[in-house]
Amino acid sequence: MGAMPPLPVEADIASHTDVYFNRTKQIVARFGDCRVTYAVFLRRPVVSAPRLVMEWLSTIAAERGTQIDVELMHKEGEWVGAGDPILYITGAFTQLADLETLYLQKLGPACVAAHNAYQMCLELPGAAFLAMEARHCAGAEMQEMMGYAAAVGSAAAKREGAKGFIGNATDVTSHWFGNARGFGTMPHALIGYAGSTLRAAEMFHETYPEDNLTVLVDYFGREVTDGLEVARHFKDLAAAGRLSVRLDTHGGRFLEGLDPAESYAVLERHAPGAIRRYRSETELRHLVGTGVSAAAVWRMREALDEAGFPKVGIVASSGFGVTKCRVMSEARAPIDVVGTGSFIPNTWSETYATADIVNYDGQARVKIGREFLLRKNGARKRGN
Repeated sequence: MGAMPPLPVEADIASHTDVYFNRTKQIVARFGDCRVTYAVFLRRPVVSAPRLVMEWLSTIAAERGTQIDVELMHKEGEWVGAGDPILYITGAFTQLADLETLYLQKLGPACVAAHNAYQMCLELPGAAFLAMEARHCAGAEMQEMMGYAAAVGSAAAKREGAKGFIGNATDVTSHWFGNARGFGTMPHALIGYAGSTLRAAEMFHETYPEDNLTVLVDYFGREVTDGLEVARHFKDLAAAGRLSVRLDTHGGRFLEGLDPAESYAVLERHAPGAIRRYRSETELRHLVGTGVSAAAVWRMREALDEAGFPKVGIVASSGFGVTKCRVMSEARAPIDVVGTGSFIPNTWSETYATADIVNYDGQARVKIGREFLLRKNGARKRGN
């Protein structure tokens, strides 16, 4: 996996950082520099995703002609406990004081998103995941960060036997997944333009005949009917395992042919244990409610198999976060691919990383209550 040049660089630091850090830099320069060590941590468990911040620090050190030493306490992809330092950053106080705002921005969200991606992959180890977060990102830098985070979480889950993320939806971040380009076939807009689900599928296949075909089937509210029509029309692709239907039914209605009673009946046929215990309202909705529920996935699988299309895959999207993945797993929902952007942290305050100086010119010192940040023996050191 590679990386794009980290931004902002030296010319932009002063205007992007907190003013009191800039003032601290000037005060220290006036009264005498010293060598300091910062401990950087999060207040919740995460998966370590430090590459972007370390590469940025390396770039800044080179631009400033200074030495910044980074002790990486948890290598990329490792689980990190709440309050456990991920990095120790050491250098001249005048060279580090104004960097804190920016390196915290680059670490916290990536670590939480990586943790979410890791959990999701482990909940559905047999499904492949496709990162579709780009539309929900606040600009290019966040897009790069979230793509990186999904790749880190995925790699950690793959080491435990999960399929993990196979790619993403944009070319610019596809390198994180070892691909030359992003994946994707059609949005709802193409189906609206074509006037029918089948016609949209025909248009796509005529334009990209060598690509596998994944067809959205919820536009007209006829997921089963339109899905089967497409499968019959493209029976060769279906038989070759090159055709999938994507379920993206919104939460305002049930999949075609389902209602509460029929949704329960579908799960009784395939995963009765999943509905025979106490459930939260959210979990119950994921099982038998509107939208892309476990019952909806099972009903689509039933219809395809009964019509003689066992090799047509099912791509499920719409709100697939950690909880929904867990519920789908418990219901043994036959999902081949999950399209998700919901590994983006839901509670942004959880992404706030914090840094405290723990050493001044060789003397350990930290504010009261943060003694747990003081350096421990056995640190793994990487110099920048």
